[in-house]
Amino acid sequence: MNLLYEEGGDIKLATVQSASGSGDAESWQATSLSGKKIKLKAKEVWLRFEKPEAQAVMDEAQTLSKDIDLQLLWDCAPDEEFSLVDVAMEYFGAQASIPQQVALAIALQGAPVFFRRKGRGRFQRAPLEQLQAGLAALERKQKELEQQGVWQQELVQGIFPETLKSSATQLLFSPDKNTSAYKALIAACTETGESPAQLMIRCGAIESPLAYHQGLFLKAHFPNGAAHHESIGVDQSAYDAAIAQLPLAEVKAFSIDDAGTTEIDDALSVTDLEGGGHRVGIHIAAPGLAIAKDDPLDQVARSRMSTVYFPGNKITMLPDSVIEQFSLDEGAPRPALSIYVDIDADGQVNQASLQMRAEMVPMAANLRLEDLEHLVSEESLLDDGAAYPFRKELAVLWKTAKLLHAGRQEKRIANGLRAEQLGVTDPNALARDFYFEVEQINGEEHVEIIPRQRGSVLDTIVAEWMIFCNSASGQLLADYGLPGLFRTQKGWGPLRTRMQTTPGPHEGLGLDYYAWCTSPLRRYSDLVNQWQLIALAQHGVTAKMVAPFPPRDATLMGIAADFESCYQAYGEYQDRLEKYWCLRWIAQEGGSRTVYVRHLKEGMSRVELVPLHIPVPELAAHPRMTQAQVLIADVDLLQLGAGVRVLEIEAPAKIAEEIVENPAEDGSPQ
Repeated sequence: MNLLYEEGGDIKLATVQSASGSGDAESWQATSLSGKKIKLKAKEVWLRFEKPEAQAVMDEAQTLSKDIDLQLLWDCAPDEEFSLVDVAMEYFGAQASIPQQVALAIALQGAPVFFRRKGRGRFQRAPLEQLQAGLAALERKQKELEQQGVWQQELVQGIFPETLKSSATQLLFSPDKNTSAYKALIAACTETGESPAQLMIRCGAIESPLAYHQGLFLKAHFPNGAAHHESIGVDQSAYDAAIAQLPLAEVKAFSIDDAGTTEIDDALSVTDLEGGGHRVGIHIAAPGLAIAKDDPLDQVARSRMSTVYFPGNKITMLPDSVIEQFSLDEGAPRPALSIYVDIDADGQVNQASLQMRAEMVPMAANLRLEDLEHLVSEESLLDDGAAYPFRKELAVLWKTAKLLHAGRQEKRIANGLRAEQLGVTDPNALARDFYFEVEQINGEEHVEIIPRQRGSVLDTIVAEWMIFCNSASGQLLADYGLPGLFRTQKGWGPLRTRMQTTPGPHEGLGLDYYAWCTSPLRRYSDLVNQWQLIALAQHGVTAKMVAPFPPRDATLMGIAADFESCYQAYGEYQDRLEKYWCLRWIAQEGGSRTVYVRHLKEGMSRVELVPLHIPVPELAAHPRMTQAQVLIADVDLLQLGAGVRVLEIEAPAKIAEEIVENPAEDGSPQ
């Protein structure tokens, strides 16, 4: 005997091997057409028959079911609930064969629009209104499938459908996977063997691999776009009110930055003291005077956490109008939070003289590294005939900068770390700083990557005095019991360097306290600390009562965690785009380039001329800094990879290896 039953929504047949029980309690041990051993109960069986053979019945039924007119079947069916046998007699007549009945079972089971399932082998036809709605939905679905097929073929041919162009970015970066457009894209990718990004670039929907990398980042961190809303800013009346009571500082301040810096956060001044010695001022742009906690500008800055830097462009934390108001641009007094400290004739710092105040600082000049760096040397600072601006002030700052550096190295050594070298590193060392210059040449983007060695006199002056400012700010916050965002480094492991709301040492820099505060126009951590410091400058010992963030403030703890996460993501994006432009630099000279690399560890090497890290497995067993000449070709700007062929392996480069702990934290200009 053979049995008709349903399993997992499919109609199936099985041949009985043995039976037990009787009536409603009857059950069978049977073998399905696939050879599976199953047990069926009477209530699970739709139909029983002896002949024909089960496989022959199923083969014929599959063919017959395709010709069944579902509309006619619906017309033949009674209004009340019915069984398979009942409707078979109406549709095929009283002599309906077993294959015909099985075909009807397949048709009924596969037509939920026409018939509702009421139980095993029992159905009821759908009401007319629901049937019409269901048929309309099926028609729409069919049209969608046809449209999907058309789109798929266009994509395969390299044509991006016109109707999808307005949603191309969403289709790639945040698709609705249930749409026909997405299904067509994935089907086309399956057919061509491409990734969605590759196919959309080939079709012209995405301009380039660079647009893909940028779009991926913007989708994750700036889903509403990177531009600032025009309505967000500090209006002139609020700006005037914020600076109205600020005293005018009796200094001539100057900043030192590279030519690309537009957010001038910090400046320096040197004033002679009676009886010898000097007073050094570190002046920090003070947007915290006009931006209040939780106001619209704060919400913008908190959502962004930092300016995003990458080759060829940047995404600013604050709107351009606010930057223009508070950037320490030359030519007029600018609002600043100043830290002053006295130094004697030998350059020694008098820590007891430390003072801080909010004021208007006359900005005498914005010095640019490119214009001045090659002129400033230890020798020229002592030469009265040297003709460059602020030579005397720079000489004073340099003398103390060397002492500050030496003091930090003593603490580094006490912490078990190697002392850092002062001044320019070995000229054969791998450069760590690079300037990416991207420009249009004959309609195509061309990149020049210019290495820049750290350690010049100007570098050291800026770095040491900004480190001093951050350290002094951290000490002031700690001394007055104010929480802040402290940058700490202690011990080893993944959490060695972190942001926290309570004071702690920074072993890598050799400091007891370190709180970022010198870049409030481009880092939210610095703006937060500036609010706390402004409260301290204006209220002294009562600052705790008025500071925006009281001790153990949960909001501040959340900001610390969010800043760490965001700052890391921005850094990874900068690294990713730097790698992209390094590969563009490789490929723009005929598609390949012969370069020298230095082995670092475990087969990973770095190109000498640019900050490109690439795997060279042949160097895995060689010592660190082994030099090799390689050919880099087959550049993939989408996957950010390339093929490398070793041409020659040379002896390890004999250089003084530079050990730098967290180089981005030394306060030098970015």
